[in-house]
Amino acid sequence: MSNENMARDNFSNDRRATITDVAREAGTGKTSISRYLNGETGVLSTQLRERIEEAIAKLDYRPNQMARGLKRGRNRLVGMLVADLTNPYSVEVLQGVEAACHAYGYMPLICHAANEVDLERRYLQLLSTYRVEGVIVNALGVKEETLETLARGGVPVVLVDRSVDGLVTDMVGLDNTEAVRMAIRHLVSQGFDELLFVVQPYAQVSSRRVREAAFRDTIGALGVSGVSGATIVLDLDNDETLAEIDARIDAAQRRNRRVALFAANAPVALRVALHLKALHGADWQRRVALMSIDDSEWAELAGMTTVRQPTYTIGERAVEFLHERIEGAVMAARECLLPGELIVRTSTSAPTNNGGT
Repeated sequence: MSNENMARDNFSNDRRATITDVAREAGTGKTSISRYLNGETGVLSTQLRERIEEAIAKLDYRPNQMARGLKRGRNRLVGMLVADLTNPYSVEVLQGVEAACHAYGYMPLICHAANEVDLERRYLQLLSTYRVEGVIVNALGVKEETLETLARGGVPVVLVDRSVDGLVTDMVGLDNTEAVRMAIRHLVSQGFDELLFVVQPYAQVSSRRVREAAFRDTIGALGVSGVSGATIVLDLDNDETLAEIDARIDAAQRRNRRVALFAANAPVALRVALHLKALHGADWQRRVALMSIDDSEWAELAGMTTVRQPTYTIGERAVEFLHERIEGAVMAARECLLPGELIVRTSTSAPTNNGGT
């Protein structure tokens, strides 16, 4: 029987070709096939390389990368723990992570914790059983000791957007302090003198804490100019917490203050915008200005001024840091804070008429 007929008989049941099948088809041993697959082609004759190439093409052979990686003590898997995939920020960072993983030859395992601390812990335990080579973490409340366990096991950890108290490791995110200052400078330049910073509960999330502190510090520095402000903590799942926003707006406008709401992220901005539209109708932006950190797709449709985060670059840089650690780089923990970009739209334009005043 010819080699071609043997190949057809062997794979008539759609069985995937093995390295043994390729060796048989090429008329050589498995060692030569392994050398070819590992790039050691210099030790093979031209004729043998050609036979191997033809056999691989004919049998549509695809190496089991997982098995090859485990044999070398590497599996090229990296985990990414995401707090909330419904947040556009997370999706955009993930796009950068996936692109960089592809460039470096890693396969990302995405774990969505859905803002559940217990689920975060379980996913990290699961990733350790998969023997991932590194982990990128954008988490809500994961504990330092959980990540330390990974690090002690030789698994590098890179944090995205949020630090973890007590954990010293690489972190990549937005320069939150400067982003808040930039936003406030813009609002003040547009004539707004009553600024309300709306943020989700921030005790457990470092990036929210930094943004809220930067807001208070910046407003404090501007106090002599007549600009005042306050922080409003908004629970996205509790409509009653929106009442404080309405009360603050009404009180400010009775004093002829020009009010601007500054949302700490896109989910907050969307919740506030929908509430104001339901309360005041389609012309709600004539009553109060709204801007946000995060430049979601709907922001342009609504004409909302934003501070755009370099989300794709954040994802790429996180993988770069992780790759360097996986390859053995030893250095002090790095904090990479990237600048945001102010995107000015009509929501904060100077002619905004707050309540007709």
